[in-house]
Amino acid sequence: MSGARASWRRRFQLWLIGRLRSSRVWPAGLADKRTDLDRLGQRLPASVMVFFGSSVDALYQLRPWLPALSNLNEMHPVSLVFRDSRVAGQVRAESGLDCITLSTYGQLDQILSVSDVKLALYVNPDPINFESLRFTSLIHVYLGHGDSDKGVSVSNQVKAYDYCFLAGQAAIDRTSSSVMAYDAVARSVLIGQPQLDAPPVTGHPDPARPTILYAPTWEGSQPSVSYGSAITHGHEVVTTLKDAYRVIYRPHPLSGVADAEYGQADAALREIADRVDTDVTLEQSFADADLLITDVSAVTLNWLPTGKPVMVTESTAPKPPSPLMQALPLLSADADVAAAVRLHLETDPTADARRTMIEHYLGDTTPGVATARFIQACTSLIEQRDAQWAAQQAQGATGP
Repeated sequence: MSGARASWRRRFQLWLIGRLRSSRVWPAGLADKRTDLDRLGQRLPASVMVFFGSSVDALYQLRPWLPALSNLNEMHPVSLVFRDSRVAGQVRAESGLDCITLSTYGQLDQILSVSDVKLALYVNPDPINFESLRFTSLIHVYLGHGDSDKGVSVSNQVKAYDYCFLAGQAAIDRTSSSVMAYDAVARSVLIGQPQLDAPPVTGHPDPARPTILYAPTWEGSQPSVSYGSAITHGHEVVTTLKDAYRVIYRPHPLSGVADAEYGQADAALREIADRVDTDVTLEQSFADADLLITDVSAVTLNWLPTGKPVMVTESTAPKPPSPLMQALPLLSADADVAAAVRLHLETDPTADARRTMIEHYLGDTTPGVATARFIQACTSLIEQRDAQWAAQQAQGATGP
């Protein structure tokens, strides 16, 4: 094949790929990498960068942070960097924050080289984060997307970040007991849970019967963190309760992504539940329910401030040491679901234990406190970064 023909063929391939990426047939789980070409070489108008290289499927991890990031933007300008223009478009429309799509590490390097970004934030442990973690002129902070007693909450990946912003003392204790060669106290900043600072929501109860919210997590990416109960508990929970109770099913956005059997179980539960909450906020689901059945997940902790009873399904996946999991009722796959629900609705025997653990797990849940602590923590680290980076530059560091 001649050079001219090979060149034409390559140009045609790139054109076709570009057309596919801009079409509706491009998979939602695959980043479209449609670069904002007009932004290349231009300075990011921000001192804080949120790096989110994941696809639309994982947007649920970022969305709860948007109100806190909008508040932070008032003091320290924030830009969000994406690999998928569809995610960027949704976040831009919802938040009004500066959003940019970059498709390669080289493009990120180019932009950071002409910018003065001081702080990088991450809401998930996606391996693509390492494209951003390479840069030495920034302080890198792992935010996560909700604290939980899942094994993934104590991943060795925390060592990649300069600091972790955590909700409560429980997270530090969990990390200290599980991660070797890591000073969790020195590398952690307690801020509470800014995601809980959402405005109050009015509940919509069923006047004829109590409401049970069943909100399982997904199957997980590997067996050691597979806490999802859709297969083991889901059908029994919904079919047993739906006559005496209104049953709301709130599926996890990633159900079935790693295991098709979970996807089939999810589809079946959607057919038989009284209500399926996919386009309803978590706060609304909480407000509408009288009792929660869930798995080991962040949903369990976020529910605590409601003061209402909760039951957690038993799984075979290992859990880090957890006083909460020792206190809460665990629902086995062969449990008498109806009797357990009736008992906890009528007497709520774990109410006192849950109440004493709210601050231990979530910090101060007074509305607005966690968001204020988040902004103050970012401000402190920006000041620390400026001082340390000036010292590094004096020794010859060039960045970015």
